[in-house]
Amino acid sequence: MATENTHYTRTPRSEKLKWVDHIAYLMDNQFRFPGTNFRFGLDPILGLLPFAGDIASFGVSAVLILTMARHGASGKLVALMMLNIGLDVLIGSIPILGNIFDFAFKANERNVRLLRRHYEEGKYQGSGKGIIISVLIGLVLLAVLLVWVLWQVAEWLWQLVASYF
Repeated sequence: MATENTHYTRTPRSEKLKWVDHIAYLMDNQFRFPGTNFRFGLDPILGLLPFAGDIASFGVSAVLILTMARHGASGKLVALMMLNIGLDVLIGSIPILGNIFDFAFKANERNVRLLRRHYEEGKYQGSGKGIIISVLIGLVLLAVLLVWVLWQVAEWLWQLVASYF
């Protein structure tokens, strides 16, 4: 995420979050299709691994959100970030369509941009310890929903395969 085109006000607080930029870049923009400007990261590659890839990608995104919440993201901002991750997880877990979606929808990059804008507008709210519990509950609910959706897809695929034999 921290590319030469990214300009933001450097503060001691934003400098502590540099690793968030690097992880978001790795997950969403690390690689480029040869001969094009289209970039993608590990998120769509992990999405090619049924179940485990979606859960791993969700885990990385969840850690990023918890870190951003711990460093002063407002409750509204965290809710928007969780919505981005929720869309990425739910639509990304659909076979084939989800893989295509993962290449285009870069939830981690969106979340880092939201956080940078939040800092630049001076809306930083301190440590964010007050919303950590609600963020954890929301992430657990998203994880449960992800597991349920993946279970339903697996059952459907199993029945589809079993009907041919």
